Amino acid sequence: MSIEITMPRLSDTMEMGTVIKWNVKEGDPVEPGDVLADIETDKATMELQAYDEGSVAKILVGEGESMAVGSAIMVLAEDGEDPGAIKVSGGGAPESKTGEQSKPEPSQGSGPATKEHPVSGAAGDRIPASPLARKIAKEAGVDLASIKGTGPAGRIVRKDVEAAIRSGGRATPPISEPPLRSDPASREIPAPPVAVPSTTLESRDVEITNMRRTIARRLVESKTTIPHYQVTVAVNMDPLLTLRKSLNEQLEPQGVKLSVNDFLVRACALALHQHPYVNASWIGDPGAEKIRINGAVNIGVAVALPEERGGGLVVASLKGADAMGLRQISSETKRLSTKARERGLTVDEMDGSTFTISNLGMFGVEHFTAIINPPNSAILAVGGAVKKPVVRDGEVVVGHEMQMTMSSDHRVVDGAMAARFLADVREALENPATLLV
Repeated sequence: MSIEITMPRLSDTMEMGTVIKWNVKEGDPVEPGDVLADIETDKATMELQAYDEGSVAKILVGEGESMAVGSAIMVLAEDGEDPGAIKVSGGGAPESKTGEQSKPEPSQGSGPATKEHPVSGAAGDRIPASPLARKIAKEAGVDLASIKGTGPAGRIVRKDVEAAIRSGGRATPPISEPPLRSDPASREIPAPPVAVPSTTLESRDVEITNMRRTIARRLVESKTTIPHYQVTVAVNMDPLLTLRKSLNEQLEPQGVKLSVNDFLVRACALALHQHPYVNASWIGDPGAEKIRINGAVNIGVAVALPEERGGGLVVASLKGADAMGLRQISSETKRLSTKARERGLTVDEMDGSTFTISNLGMFGVEHFTAIINPPNSAILAVGGAVKKPVVRDGEVVVGHEMQMTMSSDHRVVDGAMAARFLADVREALENPATLLV
């Protein structure tokens, strides 16, 4: 009998899941442990693994589509079954050769069925498209007949319509030129037509991802429930940039390239030992509050996600960062950042941070403030090392300066605490050789 694969519950709060990418196609053989798909939850993008052996008989959900936990998303044919002989009835429940339908396990529930929703094209053809793709196409004025679907069996999904819109597939009314004056006595020369951009900006609604929805909820919760305040310091970056250049030249044969952020993570991790309240969390309900001093030093590094994956950011957690050297910090940060952008992080790779760093220096940003990432009590916003006129030893010279702004939870971190912490981080960055031991 065929095997029904349903949308799994991959986190404790997950209600819906989005298929970001299918790693198999219909007809492919699968074995236990094979990664079938990348599923976006409300917290992360995670891998859906196979627990049974068989071959893919039918993929029921297109890439970019969301389904409730427990809903059928794929059908596997068991050993000896003909995948092509398995029929899918009811828009998602697999049907065996004898006509009996397999049912989802009671613990997972029975989500909504998945159907193909054909749409009539200009030539009367039946165009398979997902409901969301049809909705976006209708609002944007895009003809589905002009779009090539990339979903199962050529089905048009959301990303196909959005790609068509970006490439100029939106239907726009022709621009009429002003008529020429027919009066021969008139000496006026008609004005040339106004130049119109090749593409026009249009208002449209964008469906948000589960992750974006969670980010929005958490940021509103943080900003409205935590009393934020900011403290800014400037750092002389010339010594660090000189040392970094020298180290990278020596480490280049080993394929190691240290970033400014690696030094920053190291400096903050060591300073948190001297300032435990910056590494603390506010815990408890009104009347039962307490401050938890965290024993672990786990530095969260904010990673911006590409727009094609919904944008936003996630925080990768460098666990035990105080025990890491610069080379290990560099390697782990690169690994987590790449995985976050390409495949998504697991819940474990995002959980447990005790202090967060958000660095926008690589985008040319000099100064900004960041929103605290609960349950952290502080987040450090870092700008770029900018070349500018600075005062060194009483003289105006050209040097590199970087601004750091820490947002703190005033219930846990007082202003003087924040100032002393930033002073120690600045001291370490301005004397970077201390970070090598």
